[in-house]
Amino acid sequence: MESFDFLVIGGGIAGLTYALQVADAGTVAVLFKKDVRDASTAWAQGGIAAVSAGDDHFSLHIEDTLVAGAGLCNPATVDLVVREAPERINDLLKIGTSFDKDGDNFHLHKEGGHSRRRIYHTADATGAEIHNSLLRAAQSHANIKFLPFHSAIDLITTHKLKLDRSKPNRVLGAYVLNDAGRVQAVRAEKVLVATGGAGKVYLYTSNPDIATGDGIAMCYRAGVPVANMEFFQFHPTCLYHPQAKSFLITEAMRGEGALLRRMNGERFMDAYHPQAELAPRDIVARSIDFEMKQHGEDYVLLDITHRQPDFIKEHFPTIYERCLSFGYDITSTPIPVVPAAHYCCGGVCVDEHGLTTIENLYVAGECAHTGLHGANRLASNSLLEGLVFGYRAAQHSLKHRTAQPEMSLPHWNPGSATNSDEQVVISQSWEELRRFMWNYVGIVRTKKRLERALHRNANILSEIKEYYWNFTITSDLIELRNLSVVADLVIRCALSRRESRGLHYNIDYPDQCVALVRDTVMDPRFF
Repeated sequence: MESFDFLVIGGGIAGLTYALQVADAGTVAVLFKKDVRDASTAWAQGGIAAVSAGDDHFSLHIEDTLVAGAGLCNPATVDLVVREAPERINDLLKIGTSFDKDGDNFHLHKEGGHSRRRIYHTADATGAEIHNSLLRAAQSHANIKFLPFHSAIDLITTHKLKLDRSKPNRVLGAYVLNDAGRVQAVRAEKVLVATGGAGKVYLYTSNPDIATGDGIAMCYRAGVPVANMEFFQFHPTCLYHPQAKSFLITEAMRGEGALLRRMNGERFMDAYHPQAELAPRDIVARSIDFEMKQHGEDYVLLDITHRQPDFIKEHFPTIYERCLSFGYDITSTPIPVVPAAHYCCGGVCVDEHGLTTIENLYVAGECAHTGLHGANRLASNSLLEGLVFGYRAAQHSLKHRTAQPEMSLPHWNPGSATNSDEQVVISQSWEELRRFMWNYVGIVRTKKRLERALHRNANILSEIKEYYWNFTITSDLIELRNLSVVADLVIRCALSRRESRGLHYNIDYPDQCVALVRDTVMDPRFF
């Protein structure tokens, strides 16, 4: 058993921000499921939103966020995140993060749903720049220990250990599958879960392979409520090519004038929204989906060929090079694009400090439900949320440290589990789950499709539960177990919201319902 003062599960913007803030006060372990550079943060192209320009104001950023959230944002959360944003941007600058400039001023992008230019960016690789600067800072701190290729399995709490249940539930650490393939207990006074999103629950996604909803599933199994999982954002523009796995075309390209066209060259977004290509993401994604289905086309075109080639190469170098590798010169040829699962707006319920209903357990980043995003996330508010709540969770952790009695955690009990000779069970369930989620619980939903998905997933949950207790733990099994829990949450949340709002669009209930201006909260189930 290893013991630390602070355990951070996930090494993206939220996790590393937290680690850096608490490191002077004690020992910190940061778990990375894969390599230290494998984080959703590093995949973020567009940027991070914060008010800075003279024609911008906090009230405008707040209003843009509330409008995108379709009535479900928590106004207090939106206010605190927007107002703290400039200071948190300064924190990044202090550790060496480099954002693009235009002379002495920062070059700010404008993205869909934003009324002003307020997106700090580093060309089209902002997330990678932020992540690298955070990694460098954390690696240089003596109190921070990186644990790559360590997969958290479950949280350890006092109630799970059947300790005094008359007292509040408290987190004690986690069981972890280490890089040697063994399960170990890791003890900590404070635990931050910052595992990112769950895009791999869908067949097509812009997310990296690590985005399997681990933090959401672990917290839910530990007894923490989860909310608003029906609001899964589909990014409108991912590169359509059989070998271009998960490659997103940033919304900033539309902010710089790129146009959406059908395969015949005809524009169509003007017919769907006054802001056309700069409409909120849910509207753009549904519009593309409708056009593709109406005309039987496999993709639409994103066209920026009317801008100067040097401008395109300077502002979107990563996209230019990647598309060129697939045979598309975006300076002269429109890009074939399709929507794909991109961002989970729901997650583990937390307060304004990222604290859950379990003592000493914090959640930040995409796996948290803070109330910032509501029914639809405003572009470039995601990195901002991770940055702000990683910081706030750290400050709360430092202010509320209490001496805890030394406690030995029980070793992992494998029972009678043996090595499996039926890996096909995992691969089959993985493929089936992601496909029915795409077909039945995707951009456009119906009551019957959702019920079918619920039935299919119930079978998978049952099979995985049996498999989990009979066979030795592997990383694939951990991920599949978590994805099936996430799928259950998405489906049940979607079934309970009998309206269409934001990212949740149900043909059977096409209008908004005043009575449903509330979060969809799922009380914990133990799988």
